Amino acid sequence: MRQLLFLLLVTLTACAGPSAAPGDKGGLVPLRLDESDLSRAYTPRRLALLVGVSAFDDPQWRDLRFSAKDAIDLGAVLKDPARGHFDQVRVLTRPEETTKEAVLAALRQLRREATRPDDVVVVYLSAHGTLARDGRGELTRYLVTRDASYRDIPQTALSMDALKGEFEQLPSRRRLLVLATCHSGSGKSLLPRELEVELAGIKSGFYARPLEESSRASMVFAASDWGETAREDDSLRNDIYTHFLVEGLGGTADRNGDGAVTATEAHDYARRRTFAFTEGRQRPSAEILEVGADPVILAGRIDRAGQPEMFSYNPRLDGFTLKVDGETRLELPGGTAVGAGRRTVELTKGDAVLVRRDVDVAQGQRLPLEQLLSEAIPRRSLSLVGGMVSFADGQSRRDVLPAAPQVGVVLRLEDVPLENLGLLVDVGFGRGKRTLQVAPGSEVPFGYTALTLGVAAPYLWRWERLTLFAGPRVAALYLRRSFDVEAFSGGQRYFTVSPGVVAGLAVRLGERLELTAQSQLLLTYVVVDSRGQAVGFLGGHAGVGYRF
Repeated sequence: MRQLLFLLLVTLTACAGPSAAPGDKGGLVPLRLDESDLSRAYTPRRLALLVGVSAFDDPQWRDLRFSAKDAIDLGAVLKDPARGHFDQVRVLTRPEETTKEAVLAALRQLRREATRPDDVVVVYLSAHGTLARDGRGELTRYLVTRDASYRDIPQTALSMDALKGEFEQLPSRRRLLVLATCHSGSGKSLLPRELEVELAGIKSGFYARPLEESSRASMVFAASDWGETAREDDSLRNDIYTHFLVEGLGGTADRNGDGAVTATEAHDYARRRTFAFTEGRQRPSAEILEVGADPVILAGRIDRAGQPEMFSYNPRLDGFTLKVDGETRLELPGGTAVGAGRRTVELTKGDAVLVRRDVDVAQGQRLPLEQLLSEAIPRRSLSLVGGMVSFADGQSRRDVLPAAPQVGVVLRLEDVPLENLGLLVDVGFGRGKRTLQVAPGSEVPFGYTALTLGVAAPYLWRWERLTLFAGPRVAALYLRRSFDVEAFSGGQRYFTVSPGVVAGLAVRLGERLELTAQSQLLLTYVVVDSRGQAVGFLGGHAGVGYRF
C-alpha cells in the first residue's frame, strides 16, 4: 500500500506539470525523485504487536502479575534503536485493548500494515491458556482474553485456531509468533474442573495437536512444551521465558558473533536458561518451517561474517545429542556455533551413533543437521524378498491355487513425491506344481505360473533405525494354470488389475543394509467353472535390502 501511494503521488505530480506543445500527444516533464523517499518506500519494515493480558472480568481467572510488564519490557527492547530498531511496536495492555475482538482487530490492522513479503513481523502474547471443547466437541486450545468467561470458553475466549488463521494471513515470509502461555495444567493456565478430570487419564498430546505442530507459519515459539506449565517468577518479575528472551536480545544471545540476534538464537538462549532456571520443569518449544540464509533478525545488525552454525528444529531429531570434534555441544532441538574448517559431526542418542560425518564449514554458513541426516541415510532401497501368496478364502485356495511360494524385488523411494510419503514398486514371480482335490481321495496335479506387479504410495513413519509404511496399492495379477491328465490337457489364464493396500517395515542394520518385510492384500476377480467372483489375494514377503 505504501508503494502504491508513493507511485500515485508521482503520477499526479507528473500530470499536474506544464502542458505539452500544441500538436503533441504528450510531453516529458522533468521530475526530481528524492532518493531517500524512494528508498523508504521499498525498504522492508519491522513491525511488532505485543499483547499482555493481566486482568480479567471473570473472577474465576486469577489475575497475572507480570503479563502486561512482559509485553512492555519486550516492546522497550524492540523499540530501542541500539537493539531492536523496529519501525513500529504496538503494545496492548489496557483493559479495552485486551478483549477478544480488540486482539483480533489489532491482528487484522497488522495485516494491512505489513504488506511486503520481506517485512519482519513479530506477534507476542502473554496470558492465561486453557482447553475446552468447541462446538464440534473437539478439544481445543484457547487464549484467555480479558472478557473470556470461565463457563463459556468456546464463545468468549480466542481459540488458537483463530489466532493461527489470522497469523498465517500475514503477507510476510519473515514472521514470528511467541506464545507466553502454557498448554495445560497450572501456572498461567486454568482448566474447568470437569475437564481436569477428563484429561487425567489421557496422554497429553493425544487429545489436541499443539499449535507448534500444526501451524504453517514461519516460526512459532512457545514458553513451555505441550502439557507443561509456563511460569512467572517474583525474583525475575517476568514470565521466565520472556525474561531470558529479553535478556538475550541485549546481545548475549548472539552465538555466532555476527553482530545480530536472530529469532532462533534468541529462542535457544531463552530455552536453555529457562530449562536450567526451572530445573527442567519448563521446556520452551519451537516449530520453525522456514529457516534459511535470511533469518528473522530481532536485535542488532549483521556487520561481519559470523561463525558457522549447526542447528535442527526437526521433531525427528529431538533428544539427539550433537557432538562436534568429539565434544558434546547440545541436545537437540537448537543450534550452536562452531569454528570454520573441517569438523567431525556426530548425532548420537545414548550409545547409538545415528550420523558421523566430516564436513567443511565456512564463515557465515548455516548448516541444517537434517541435511547431514538425509545425506548419510540414502532414501532409496532395493530389496530381494521371498514369501508366499495365497487367496484369502478357502474355496479359492481349493479350486484355483493353494498357498504358493514367490520371490521378488522391491524398490522403495522415500520422501517421494512429498516428505513422509514413499513410492513402492514390487515385482513377484512364482512357478511350480500343485494339486487340486476334486473329490475325496482324488487329486489332480497342475503347474502354475504367478506374476504380480504392484505400485503403492505409502505413508512413512520413521524412528531412528526403524521405518514403518502403509498405504494404498494397485497391482496387476497374472495367473496361469496348466493341466496334463487323461481327462484334460490344456491351460487357464487369469489377468486382472486390482486395488489393494500394503503395509510393512524396514530395519536398518548399518548405513546401507536393511531387513525388510511387507504384506499386501488386493481385491481381485477370477472366473472358476464359468462363474466370476471377487476374492482377496494375499501376499507376505521378507528379505534383505540395500540402500543407495
